[in-house]
Formats: sequence, C-alpha cells, structure tokens
Amino acid sequence: MTTRRALLGGATALLAAPALAQGEAARVLRFVPQADVTTLDPLATTSYAVRNHGHLLWDTLWGLDADFRPQPQLAEGYVVEDDGRRWVITLRDGPTFHDGEKVRAADAVASIRRWMARDTHGQTLAARLDAIEVIDDRRFVIRLRRPFGVMLEALGKSSSYPCFIMPERFANLPAATPLTEVVGSGPYRFAAEERRSGSLAVYRRFEGYVPTPGGSVAVTAGPKLAHFERLEWHILPDPSTIGAALQAGEIDWWERAAPDLRPLLARRRDVVVDRVETQGTVAMLRPNHLHPPFDDPVVRRALLPALSQADIMAAIMGDDRSRFRDGMGCFPPGSPLASDEGLAAVAGPRDMAAARAALAATRKAGARVVVLNPADQVNNSNATLVCADVMKRVGFEVEVATSDWGTMLARRARRDRPERGGWNAVYVAFGGEDLVNPGGHPLLRGNGADAWFGWPTSPALEALRDEWLEAPDMEAQRRIGRAVQARFFEEVPFYALGQYFLDSAYRRGLKVERRGMTLPLNVRREA
Repeated sequence: MTTRRALLGGATALLAAPALAQGEAARVLRFVPQADVTTLDPLATTSYAVRNHGHLLWDTLWGLDADFRPQPQLAEGYVVEDDGRRWVITLRDGPTFHDGEKVRAADAVASIRRWMARDTHGQTLAARLDAIEVIDDRRFVIRLRRPFGVMLEALGKSSSYPCFIMPERFANLPAATPLTEVVGSGPYRFAAEERRSGSLAVYRRFEGYVPTPGGSVAVTAGPKLAHFERLEWHILPDPSTIGAALQAGEIDWWERAAPDLRPLLARRRDVVVDRVETQGTVAMLRPNHLHPPFDDPVVRRALLPALSQADIMAAIMGDDRSRFRDGMGCFPPGSPLASDEGLAAVAGPRDMAAARAALAATRKAGARVVVLNPADQVNNSNATLVCADVMKRVGFEVEVATSDWGTMLARRARRDRPERGGWNAVYVAFGGEDLVNPGGHPLLRGNGADAWFGWPTSPALEALRDEWLEAPDMEAQRRIGRAVQARFFEEVPFYALGQYFLDSAYRRGLKVERRGMTLPLNVRREA
C-alpha cells in the first residue's frame, strides 16, 4: 500500500500522451476498461470488455432499462399471435450500418441464427423454433413449436451474449468462426488501423448513427449518444499506474477502480467515485467437469466445507462488509429466486478437517489440479490465489497457471486434459443481472458440450430449467428456484464465492448519464 500511496500522491506522465489540452478534451475521451479487447467478436467470449466493445459498435433489437425490462432499440414493435407461437417483429426505418447499407430484416434473421448457437436463451429458442423468415426489408416472423415467453428479454439481453444485429454477410459466418472485421450500426466505429493489442483500442463517432427516438437512458436502453469524436481505450494492467494517471488528468475514466485504491481516490476533489453498476459482481469458481478430479460430484462436494465466501470476498474488497455479501447460493443475494435452500453447505464456520476427510474418502487426495490465474486482473487473481491455497490445504496438488488475461481466456476455451494445455478450475465473475434465473444463468446449464466453459452434463438441471421456463407465475418460479438450488449443492456445477460491488472513478466534470452498466456512452464534459 505504501507504494500505491506514493504513486497516487504525485506521479504524473505515466501514459505516452500528456493530459489533454482544452480543445482536445472536448473531442477525446480516454477510458481504461476492465480488460483488453481480446477478440472483435462479442460471440466469441463472455468477457465483459468484449461485450462492452460490442455495445459501442452494434445495436440490439431491444435494450434493458433501469429495471432490466426490455425497451425498443432497433425494433419498432412486434405482434404476438397463435397463443405465443408466432412473433412478427418490425424494425425501425432509418438505421444504417457503418458501410451505409440499411439495417434489414435479413440482417436480423441471420444475426439471431448466429446468436442462437452460443447463448443460453438462444439455445432454448432454437429448440422451440419452427422457422424464422424474412417478410420484407423491415419485418420478419418467428414461428415456434412451443411458446417462448421471454422472447424480448432474450433478444434484448445486455450480456452473455447480447444478440447484436450484424450485416447478413457477417452473421452468416458460423458462431465458432470469430469475426475479423467490424461493420456495425452503433454510435461508434472501430478504428482497426489504430489497434495495438494489449495497449490501445480506438473508436470514432459514427456520424450516420440513428438512435432510438425515445425511452429513458439506462443499462442499454434509450438513445445511445456518442458525445466525443474519439474514444480511446487504454489498456493499463497496473492499478497504481491507472490511479496516478487518473489523478494527473492523463485519463478521464477508470471503469472499475481497484478496491484498495478506492478510499484514496474518493478523497481527491478532482475525482468522482461512482457506483454505476447496480447489480454487483458475482464471484464463482468453475471446476472442469470433463477431467479428473472434478469430473466426480463427490470430489466437487468435498471442497465445500473448506471454502469461505467471506475470506474470498475480503481478498477482493477488503474488510468493509458493506461492499460484499457472502452466504450465497446459485442466485445473487436479493434477487427474486435467492433462497436459503441448502445454504448450510456454505454458511457458518468452515471445517478444513471435514473437507480433508471427505477428499480422502474419494481416494483423490494428491490429485493434480491446474488453476488458471490471470495475474493482470487484480480482483480475479486475488480470489484465485485464495481458492488455490484452500485446495492445497484440503489435499490437492495445485499448479497455479499464471498468465495474462488474453492467454487465460484462450486456455479456458480448451477442452484438452490439463497436462496437455487444459485446466481444472478457473475463477469466474459475472454481473448479477446475468445470473438471476436458470433461464439465462450460463453456469447453471448442464447441456454438456454446449455448456459454458467447464462443460457439465446434468439432465436434472436442464429439466428444472425447462420447468422454470414454463412456470405460470412468480410463486411457481420461486418453488422451482429452490429445487434448482438444492440440485446445485448436490451436483456443484460451480462454487459460489460471494457478491461484491465495484465503483467507477472518473475526472470531475464528466457527466455520466447511463447507469446499470459501465458503458462510455451518453457521457459528456460539463462546462
């Protein structure tokens, strides 16, 4: 902490560029994202940095307001017929792609097809789909074999994975083939020629952007406005450097301030510390279900008595309990389906001896476990190291595979055995809005090869998910939610580690209008 205090006290000129001159300040916004943009394709990863990059460049049919309810974006309206089995969706007249071509129904249809292959909601829609067809340039129809009541929520979801509408020629690429070029219809264009991997991503305002005409601005709803001609994303892995650069005016906005620097930044008169993200971040440890030792649910359960959510949260956020929650099951605390079902497995004093005995009984004590650790992501790394230490003390032989964020993401996608470049466990963080129900929760899917990284197979969880999607009311949804959590603690598709709340930090004088998700849209400098 002494080093960080010194840096924040007076370090300047930490970026290649100096503080902005007055004229340039009106044109350029310098932003430090939570991580680098490791791929151009928002369907290639659930990385939030890539997701946010996507929201600058593409639009969705619907966006989410402050209550996470869908509001029109590219869509103008819809009609539902045949007891929910026929949806006719109409696009707004006016939006164009960055190449000047109009956004057409054919683009939307191709984009939905590509998205369905990756997204949890999309996969469910695909299983119920009879046909999706173009009617004319502005209208298309979705015909279903079974109703899909969460259609608007699915097509308008903000995260993991958003259904971004791309030109048909790009959307026709298989979902497993990442995009290498960006042609969107969003408020910014990607300046590919200025891209420096691991250092800089640049976006330029799209002068032809046609925002949605109404709605309040929040999360991804309402008009998306680019008030700056140029948006620069500076990739700076060291939190001390970022904090000093923010203090010196060399950057304008730090998406997620490091928790241990927050008190220091909050005392600066020229810096605003602001909780823009309202749903918090949920921490999880994902075991790989394809390979020993975590292919066995008995082994997975053995670790439960030893894991302390409070200790892991403190490793990220410090000792201020107002900034995190523990005692969490598979749904975020405070969300509609959160319950006390099975919480005895993670609540109360931890019992390392019981965990050692449980692992010894499986005859897997001493098994090698490869844990992925992105050292340039301070929160992820701090939590990862605590989890790795717990595994060692329980009786595993732990190898911490330390790398940068991009390398970790690439390795996480590999299904190889750990000794051949795969892995056994990885720390995961999702925004709470992604995890509030079994319909969209990526880590609660048990659909094997199509599941999120870690690839669990669970017919029981899949059956409960289908039951939830058919539930007639909230009472039934909550009942099913309890059954899901009971099964969760039996099968352990992932370990719940707690929920924490991060803040943005930006230069005083910026007006940040969009709330619920930290997107550098609808932000301006006040005179």
